Amino acid sequence: MTSNNLGGTNVSRVLGTIERIWRYPIKSTGGEWLDEAAVDARGVVGDRLYAVRDAEGKFGSGKTTRRFRRMPGLLRLRSRYPGGVVTEVPELLDPDGVPVPDPTGYVRRYLDRSDVEVTREGMISHFDQLPLSLLTTATLDWVREAVPGVPVDERRFRPNLLVRTPPGTPPFVEDEWFGSTARIGDALRIGFERSSERCVMTNEAQHDLPHSPLILRAIAQAHDMRLDVLATVTHPGRVRLGDTVELV
Repeated sequence: MTSNNLGGTNVSRVLGTIERIWRYPIKSTGGEWLDEAAVDARGVVGDRLYAVRDAEGKFGSGKTTRRFRRMPGLLRLRSRYPGGVVTEVPELLDPDGVPVPDPTGYVRRYLDRSDVEVTREGMISHFDQLPLSLLTTATLDWVREAVPGVPVDERRFRPNLLVRTPPGTPPFVEDEWFGSTARIGDALRIGFERSSERCVMTNEAQHDLPHSPLILRAIAQAHDMRLDVLATVTHPGRVRLGDTVELV
């Protein structure tokens, strides 16, 4: 049971608190860490609103599917909204963290492909699956222990929200949340649906995180390639660092 009604009083279960908020303005590039963000039906406002697209209409990603094209190296780049204003076109930063004046021109040279461009989302969603991804510190700590010697933090798994869970929380606790609704802060409500199936993107190098195949191998052996919880937004609101996440 996630909540009870005892003598007419509703008792909610606290899952943890928001430790990190991430937004990825250009899909498959490194993102920006926020103190707070607006969240609407599409997810964190501005998240993955842009993507690298090729001439066939496929978006740059860590894997090749019907909608996505694997484009190694994008994770070494970063993106951000100038001043945090989503109405502005995001900046693309090179591997040294320097903004580039022409994102499309830079990506063409960087990938050695003349058929790609940085483009805003249209009729086809840039999301792999659902609009919001959450990961717990309990699961992240398990990954670190499973691959000793390999630097690991949440950037490997690209969540929007990293949730600090209480001491003693088991790894993969996110599985227990499927089918539930949670409140974050004052107004935001989200519905937990399922987990992400991980791909080689978790292994790829980015900034100070080196390439390592051990990460995906450990997840595959322990949890059938799945890690995090994906959610839909049932009521928009804002999320802030330190906000409580509780089942309702």
